[in-house]
Parts: sequence; C-alpha cells; structure tokens
Amino acid sequence: MTDQDLFPSPKSRLTTIVLAAILGIVGAHRFYVGRTRSAILMPLTIGGLGLWYLYDLIMIASGSFRDAEGRLVTNWDTEDEHLAGALPAGAVLDELDALRLDVNDLHERLAFTERLLGNRTHGPPPSP
Repeated sequence: MTDQDLFPSPKSRLTTIVLAAILGIVGAHRFYVGRTRSAILMPLTIGGLGLWYLYDLIMIASGSFRDAEGRLVTNWDTEDEHLAGALPAGAVLDELDALRLDVNDLHERLAFTERLLGNRTHGPPPSP
C-alpha cells in the first residue's frame, strides 16, 4: 500500500461520476480531477469510441479511479471540499458574540460623539 492509497483525493467521487455520466465523452470528469492531458484526448477520440468513457464510468463507480496525483477518488461527500478549513460551530458562535460586542461598543461611541457634537454652540471660537 502506497502513501497515495492512504490519502484519498480531495475531489468528490459523486461530482466525478456525474460529470462522467453527463459529459464523459468530452472528458469533463478528467478535467475535474486534474488529468488534463488525457482529458484533451477524450473529445478528439469521442471518448475512445465510447470504450474509454465506459471504462472510466466503471472505474469511478468501483472507487478505482485516480486523480492527477495518483490518489484514489473515493470520497462521496462533496461537503469536504467546501468545509475543509471551516471552524467548528462553537467557535463560529463565539466569534459572532465577540463581533456583536464590538458593534455595540462602536454604536455607543458613535452615539456619544454625536451627543458631544450636538451640544457645541455654532458661534465664533472663543478669543484667547
């Protein structure tokens, strides 16, 4: 077992198989996983006269399809791509509370400044 097998591709298997099923003859699924050289050949050969297209569909469905870095495209969940760097829910709520406190503080400072400016007389400045 190689390191590539231990770390699956971050690309979604669901997205890959949908692209292969709909636009597989033109190699959309290969562009998605980063295999651009072979993706360019697919429309030129009409998906290998359909055989290459069918082979890819079977490989993706069985979990044996690999991305450009040689990692298996096995992850069905598409959320992993979007949430890879997301904060846990508790941390998000803590950040939201801190933001609310900052906004309230700014609101109080603005109101105080408006009151100070409203109390000024608009006459000439006092002479020294």
